[in-house]
Amino acid sequence: MAPQLVPEKNRQCLDACAECVATCEACAQRCIAAADTAMVRCVQLCLDCATLCQAGATLLARDSGHAAGLCDQCAEACDACATECERFDDELMRECAQACRRAAERCRAMAP
Repeated sequence: MAPQLVPEKNRQCLDACAECVATCEACAQRCIAAADTAMVRCVQLCLDCATLCQAGATLLARDSGHAAGLCDQCAEACDACATECERFDDELMRECAQACRRAAERCRAMAP
């Protein structure tokens, strides 16, 4: 059996963050393509959320001592993004909100 690369205690949060990154990036692109000024805030929050989740996933993968602190910020960004995405009636935005809620929950479990 191969050694586990990522500590088990970090795995669920890392997976949720990775899913959130992909979904937020796709959602931001959908908003940009729509060229709707009502979606500007959504683009900003999706990109912020994706950036923080990516950084969190990286720190979790290397079992960094800084991961827990970043997870707290990540959870806040995920909540804000989810709330904004929920304002729109779009399947991808609903998926994004759900991914953000899952990541926020997992990040809070890791935060100090």
